[in-house]
Amino acid sequence: MAVSRAMRPEKLLAACAIKGLHILGTGDALHPVWQREWKPFLVNNEGICVIPTGEVEDEHRVHHLILAEDFGQFDQLRDLLAPKSKSISTNGRPHVHLSGETIAEWTHDAGALIGPAHAFTPWTALYAYHDSVAGCYGSEPVDFLELGLSADSSYGAGIPDLYGVPFLSNSDAHSPQPEKIGREFNRIRVGSNLSARVLLDCIKAGSITMNAGFFPEEGKYNRTACVRCFTQYSPEEARQYNWRCPTDGGLIKKGVFDRARELSCGAPGSRPPYLHIVPLGQIIQTIEGASSPNTKKCRTIYDAFIAAFGSEIDVLVTSPVPEIRAVHPKVADAIAALRENRVILHPGGGGKYGTFSLV
Repeated sequence: MAVSRAMRPEKLLAACAIKGLHILGTGDALHPVWQREWKPFLVNNEGICVIPTGEVEDEHRVHHLILAEDFGQFDQLRDLLAPKSKSISTNGRPHVHLSGETIAEWTHDAGALIGPAHAFTPWTALYAYHDSVAGCYGSEPVDFLELGLSADSSYGAGIPDLYGVPFLSNSDAHSPQPEKIGREFNRIRVGSNLSARVLLDCIKAGSITMNAGFFPEEGKYNRTACVRCFTQYSPEEARQYNWRCPTDGGLIKKGVFDRARELSCGAPGSRPPYLHIVPLGQIIQTIEGASSPNTKKCRTIYDAFIAAFGSEIDVLVTSPVPEIRAVHPKVADAIAALRENRVILHPGGGGKYGTFSLV
């Protein structure tokens, strides 16, 4: 459900090679059929480390992300969760009639890591229903926090509850298309012997050296807005209208930007740098004025960049702008503008993605 039919292990791995990703989570690792699909691809993937990952929804609709060393840990969790879930074998992200504290306790007992998924999103997220980590997880600690597309590190840096909790910026891809997979990623110090166990230890130790992803304003829940017409409101206006849009009566949903400001009552803690990026395909689409990054012209330009530089992340993050200009001058100018933060942002809200334009 909710993903492309092209979401197959072999296509995801091929997309990682083009994107420049060296670590890939399986997603949906509680699902036994999806496990079987992945088992032939767990080793010898040309430098790409595959780790079992999954997401569950608790009794209060909060989503939790689980990272494990092997599928056996998810098998153990499935056995424990099955009596409390009607969708454990039919839904990749099952609903479980348990508290976040119990799910976290059982996850830790299995030797896996857990943290809130897309923690600031106003639906099905930690801070949609709770004002603190303990409000959801009780005495059980979390091993990380996933920021989600509508937030970057600055949104959580001033929340005392999160001091010392590593932040992850994950893509949560629903398609292996280049503009969808790896649109957010993490750079993690793992040494020369990368494995699932090493990776989990590094995440728990906070060995993240950089987060990369959307400008938060591009996320579809960044600003407080009506979920029908997407008109944006200040928190004061929303309260005045009793959280109902005066234009069409639609629900006004509090945005991540305003929610994070409510929770930030401490001095911002030190965090690894956060690199704001836009997928290369989206940049090309914008420059060419195309209807999609997958038009023939856009794909030809994209393929030329991959042929010249090896991966999309190399183009976006490390390649010198003069070398990029040799492939496509206007794309080079756009990447330079992004690196220098010369961007005009048009925030999203209420379920509508934000947009950007270049100065």
